[in-house]
Amino acid sequence: MATVTRENIGLLNDKITVKVSQEDYLPNFDKAVKQFSKSANIPGFRKGMVPAGMVKKMHGPALFADEVLKTVEKELTGYLQNEKLEIFAQPISMDKEAKNLDFNQPSEYAFDFEVGLKPAFEVSPLESGKTSLTKYKIKATEKEVDEEVSRLQLKGGKMNEPEVIDNEDNVLSITFEESDAQGNVVEGGIKKDNSLLLKFFSPAIQEQLKGKKKDDSIVFQLANSFDEERLGMILKDLGFDEHDKEAAQKYFKLTLTKLGLIEKRELNEEFFKEVYPNEEITTEAAFREKLKSEIEKYWESESRNRLHNELFEVLVHETPIELPKDFLKRWLQTGSEKPKTAEEAEKEYPNFDHQLRWTLISDKLIRDNKLDVSFEELKESAKQKLLGYYGAGAALEGADWLDSYLDRLMQDEKFVDQTYREMVTQKLFDWAETKVDLKEEEITAEEFAKLPHKHHHHEHE
Repeated sequence: MATVTRENIGLLNDKITVKVSQEDYLPNFDKAVKQFSKSANIPGFRKGMVPAGMVKKMHGPALFADEVLKTVEKELTGYLQNEKLEIFAQPISMDKEAKNLDFNQPSEYAFDFEVGLKPAFEVSPLESGKTSLTKYKIKATEKEVDEEVSRLQLKGGKMNEPEVIDNEDNVLSITFEESDAQGNVVEGGIKKDNSLLLKFFSPAIQEQLKGKKKDDSIVFQLANSFDEERLGMILKDLGFDEHDKEAAQKYFKLTLTKLGLIEKRELNEEFFKEVYPNEEITTEAAFREKLKSEIEKYWESESRNRLHNELFEVLVHETPIELPKDFLKRWLQTGSEKPKTAEEAEKEYPNFDHQLRWTLISDKLIRDNKLDVSFEELKESAKQKLLGYYGAGAALEGADWLDSYLDRLMQDEKFVDQTYREMVTQKLFDWAETKVDLKEEEITAEEFAKLPHKHHHHEHE
């Protein structure tokens, strides 16, 4: 009769030994041989009439090993279920060499496995008074509203083709050609077409370009022609790394192939209706107020994302959880389709550890606090995603095709699972917000963008 024993070999790390004797696996082996003889196609024998001895001679070792291992797996699985052991991943075999399983000499076999046990823990950062965080409230400035009004006016405007460059909003169609400082084009060098607004260049280059016409050219050095952010984008567009300091020193000949200037749209009811088809906006003041609320809504979402990220970091790094690190590193080596070296597992472990802690914490909080998402909530979320995607808002409400499309979407297991995980995680963060001391602080978008990101080192002691 099979026996299963367990002994502790380290922190949250146990060894499980499964012993099986002949009576445990031989009946199944004999049954497998009979089954095989019924279905085997072997030249010289009618189907279903292959002698058991012939089957054993040809396929016995494989069938025998298969039945022994199946018996061991069944005993191990049954033990884990009966003992209600909460383990990480799967058991790892501790047997370094393959066992000599000989069906001509069946005997008792012992197989050793190791398991990593999930720890018991409390989420102490959410205990009263333990954690204080700041929730930022960002008010839209007049400048931000002005910029958004201007952007929308340009977006819907008509493109004209002026004779010369005379406006910072001129659209320049240009050809970049790698050259020397005198403008001599490098043979085999980089050549790339692009479109940029005049105001994207540095003030000095803008002055050089003003008054230029189609087919005119200038020579400039990349590093001196753009601010840091724009320089990175230009470098990437030219095929370099955005931080390539050597490439930033290169000279390029810039040739104007076309000039454009977008004629801004007038701020009237027709324009307001195009931007917000489902709103009754008749004045510039009301339009600006709507834009202001949209900008603040965006920053409210960004502020909440930041708060939730800080909550995530606090929970992961300040919740004391002991883990069987050595076991988990061994599992990283053997647990995926492609085996990893010890060095690869060591390198991957910090990120794995970080994510594992979050999985343990979030699963516990969701389970203990009965956080859930109903089917109706899932469907409503999917509906809002669709309305947002089509940008039609209330205009699509009640449309027949929308309901049938939603019904099909809700039968997509992958979509439903992903949406459920997003929503239950959101509920978890919303709930966790109520368990920490929150201080609200009003700042500008510029100040918010400069806030340092709180990020801990991944390694845990």
